[in-house]
Amino acid sequence: MCVGMGLAYLGAFAAPEPHHLPVAVVGAGPEAKVFAQTLKDKAGDALDVRTVDARTTAVDQLRTRHIDGAYVLGAEPPELIVASAGSDTTVSVVQKIFTPVAAEQGKPLTVTDVAPTVSDDPTGQGLFFLLVAVSIGSYASVAVLGGAGAALRMRVRALLAVGVSAVVALIGAAFAGPVFHLAHSGLWGVWGLAWVYSAGILLIGVGLHTFLKRWTTLGVMVLFVMLNFTSSGGVFRPELQNGFFGSLHAFWNGAGFVEGARSLLYFDHYGLGRYVGTLVAWLAVGAVVLAVAAAAERRRRRALAPAPAPTGTPAPTSGDAADETVKEELEEAVGV
Repeated sequence: MCVGMGLAYLGAFAAPEPHHLPVAVVGAGPEAKVFAQTLKDKAGDALDVRTVDARTTAVDQLRTRHIDGAYVLGAEPPELIVASAGSDTTVSVVQKIFTPVAAEQGKPLTVTDVAPTVSDDPTGQGLFFLLVAVSIGSYASVAVLGGAGAALRMRVRALLAVGVSAVVALIGAAFAGPVFHLAHSGLWGVWGLAWVYSAGILLIGVGLHTFLKRWTTLGVMVLFVMLNFTSSGGVFRPELQNGFFGSLHAFWNGAGFVEGARSLLYFDHYGLGRYVGTLVAWLAVGAVVLAVAAAAERRRRRALAPAPAPTGTPAPTSGDAADETVKEELEEAVGV
């Protein structure tokens, strides 16, 4: 766990730098195109620079998350348009890029935020820490359902996983709403996203427990902490990360939750369907893993079933191997 957490967190967060960060230059005519090309030549692969004719077009692209910043050429004073709800750290990088440009005109840069976060979450990273809380509640429950619940049929464990995930999501919604006021609207939507997200973790974890046993905790930490938190976009979006973690952001479930919550709360639901689809896909994977685990357990029970005793010989009342398995599962749950 120490090696894994070090590689994951330091690999993802230690040296953030822009890679193909999308920005726009607002202006018409040759002057805008020359300015944009000059900026691109200086930045290299760090920026993807485009030009737009009108300020309203740039604002629309920011609100639909196609760009992360727009510099208005010729504005007095120089203006940079951003959407901080998308990522506070990305906005900081964009400001560092364009502040020297404004300084060349001898004037300070004016920053206009067209999608600010709520006052109770000024950095916008509250959603990331909400992800952390819901994730820990989910994968900690895996140990109990997989260990202490190992004597239950898989169908019962699946129903318990769905119920537990609903409760975990309700706790998350309480944090997001009445406790810390991260969500000033759309709270039930946040709860729904958290439920699907948590249920996916629980179903996958309970299914994996059939095969991994006491290594399940490490397995779910790799999946839902080391690779999940680091690729969620809650601290740095993929444009500021290396290619590995940036690519995970496109389909990992933590990114689906964080970006889905951002879309729901700040960006008029733009892209919400895609992020919900990501969470549903992970839920479907959990259902498949659970079905495979149920089939494996049925084969295991048939293999452990005692052979028919000869006539006149009393049949054993219980299987020692099965008893030992249950004891081991209970020890693991108590240990975790």
